[in-house]
Amino acid sequence: MDVTNVLKNYGELNINKINTVALGGMTAKDFLHNYWQKQPLLIRNAFPGFNGLLTCAELMKLACNEDAQSRLVIQKNGKWHLMHGPFNSNDLAKLPKKHWTLLVQDINYFLPSAYDLLSEFNFIPQTRLDDLMISYAPKDGGIGPHVDSYDVFLLQGIGSKLWQISAQQDHQLMPDTPLKILKNFLPEYEWELQTGDMLYLPPNYAHHGTALSECMTYSIGFRAPSHQELIVQFLVYLEDSLVTKGWYSDPDLQLQAHPSKISTAMQLQVNSILKKIKWNRYDIENFLGIYLSEPKSHVFFEKPIKLLAPRIFHQKIKKNGVQLNLKSRILSGKNKFFINGEIYAVSTETYKALIQLADKRKIAPSTNLGSSAEKILYQWYVNGYLDN
Repeated sequence: MDVTNVLKNYGELNINKINTVALGGMTAKDFLHNYWQKQPLLIRNAFPGFNGLLTCAELMKLACNEDAQSRLVIQKNGKWHLMHGPFNSNDLAKLPKKHWTLLVQDINYFLPSAYDLLSEFNFIPQTRLDDLMISYAPKDGGIGPHVDSYDVFLLQGIGSKLWQISAQQDHQLMPDTPLKILKNFLPEYEWELQTGDMLYLPPNYAHHGTALSECMTYSIGFRAPSHQELIVQFLVYLEDSLVTKGWYSDPDLQLQAHPSKISTAMQLQVNSILKKIKWNRYDIENFLGIYLSEPKSHVFFEKPIKLLAPRIFHQKIKKNGVQLNLKSRILSGKNKFFINGEIYAVSTETYKALIQLADKRKIAPSTNLGSSAEKILYQWYVNGYLDN
């Protein structure tokens, strides 16, 4: 394919940092305006000197961890096979030389350096951030052409990978396949990505990655819940938070010719009762804070084995600072914080003291926090939400 034609459509930029002056000549504002959820963007040398966060052997070891979410995709004799971890190290060592891919989700739950990488994408609100996934593949490895319902940045680690993409609307899937592989993939553009190169893809763009050599790919994904999921989860939130008074009553009940019939009177009364379901902007904020910070189903927090007394804890964070546990998710609202599905309303002063923890996942040593902020931090420490 003629690369010149590709560049006319999607651009090819050389950048040093994403969120500083951003996108090497393109500001983050321009990226959001021109590319985010609109069209792909190939970014050459996005992270100069990027050597990855772990080795293949370390990724395989993590895939054997029962707390990690891992998958293995193998293509054999023209068929696709999918297995879920945790895996056995001996089985991984026996994999063939080609045509397979190992994927591990939520790398940010295990590696502090993963959050350093994710922080480069802070021009996207944390409410949209999902996780960092790392995949490893030998030559010819891949997971087949597919579409994702979310935005993703595909950063190339070691090795090289061929990415083919298409804006096709035909999303029919191959039958009798454990993966959602497109039946009729027709690539429109393709690029070979080397170490440090990155490809941004908006939702529902068909894409197919094939390892040209032993390679690792870092996928920074941004969640995009469906309307159905948002509505269902909001109704769950209302169920827990809405309180109404009264009982269904019918003192003027009339005889019915057909006892089985749902009467118009009953329908009208229930309709008036359902109109009591009301919400405002604060309900929306609270719902989003709880829903978007809720830990994934496989995530659990371990409380400190030997609990520090409050005074000792406060002295320690004054000296060393404090940071979130890798599995913690925290968001902020109007004078409130949402951490791992819980709401903490705070004063303006306490909000100012804790906002750096929400934005940067840590508080520097010698920070003047105030007693209220210290009490909240101690509760989060007791819950296992902090590393100290």
